[in-house]
Amino acid sequence: MKKETLYGIILITLMSILAWLLAMTPAVKALSLSSLIMGIVLGMIFANTYRTRVPVTWEPGLKFCSKRMLRLGIILYGFRLTFQDVIAVGISAVVIDAIIVTGTILLGIWLGKLIQLDRDSTLLTSTGSAICGAAAVLGAEPIVRASQHKAAIAVSTVVIFGTISMFLYPIAYRAGLFDGFTTQQIGIYTGATLHEVAHVVGAGNAMGEEIATSALIVKMVRVMMLVPVLLIMSYCLALEAARRNISETITTDGNTTETAKKKKIIVPWFAFIFLLMICLNSLLHANFEGQQWLTTSLKAIEVVSTFMLTMAMTALGCDTSMAKFRQAGARPFVLAGLLYVWLVVGGYLLTRLIVPILG
Repeated sequence: MKKETLYGIILITLMSILAWLLAMTPAVKALSLSSLIMGIVLGMIFANTYRTRVPVTWEPGLKFCSKRMLRLGIILYGFRLTFQDVIAVGISAVVIDAIIVTGTILLGIWLGKLIQLDRDSTLLTSTGSAICGAAAVLGAEPIVRASQHKAAIAVSTVVIFGTISMFLYPIAYRAGLFDGFTTQQIGIYTGATLHEVAHVVGAGNAMGEEIATSALIVKMVRVMMLVPVLLIMSYCLALEAARRNISETITTDGNTTETAKKKKIIVPWFAFIFLLMICLNSLLHANFEGQQWLTTSLKAIEVVSTFMLTMAMTALGCDTSMAKFRQAGARPFVLAGLLYVWLVVGGYLLTRLIVPILG
């Protein structure tokens, strides 16, 4: 690795450490803002102040953090999930999660076309709203091959609306708007509709320990759906590209034939390894549950994974200036807002209808 590349990595590492420390302060913890969010905020501040002073030779280091470090962080994220969690929440939670994820992405694609938002921003915003906020946007970005500033804008939209829900849900709970729900239903509704894992933790804890536990498990089941979503998205984008590259040629006898240029399907290998880590974690929990070495090891892996994702978010923010926000306009936020209404209202109705039927 070149010395200049290493300088770029060191820069992002130092900023990520600062983001980590800020996330541990009482004020930030009270808002349940994770180090990932603080990382992108610091990165964006840097992008609009001192970014132009960074030597061009440092760029590969920044790219390394936003690409390679991202994939490693998502792979290690798999150690937070087990298939035992899926069994624990029951079939109704899995069905609601699946409908929310599928419905949000399909609705987002339709709404994106309706408001004439570009395809990349539409897919990133829809995926972030559907699954797990910033981590989902980061997972989809290499598949979509979007500009980094579009990914940062998509992250900003889901963070804003997820934060609103984090405060709104406990208020609604105390106001009696969930009186028709059981504790299980409130947990399912919270985990299936809030954007970030941190948002689910914040809202759940404000409503009680039992609700928080249920909501977090439902949320992690939703995170598992990132793998099939990335695979399907990769396949669909390859088909779209193939159709777009179809060209007409006129044969010598005047007949029209169609030839298509081949488009390589982007296989998200990190998603397969992510799934493999979930399998490994499930086996470890099945055989060594409660042992101190396992608890300590998984805690260490969680810290490393979070820091890697923080580095990726920080690097993402460093490529996002206010000029790029102005260029994107209000449409990404309009899309995220419409999807937010669907999550709040649609999730409520789904929880009310499906849980009594499936249990």
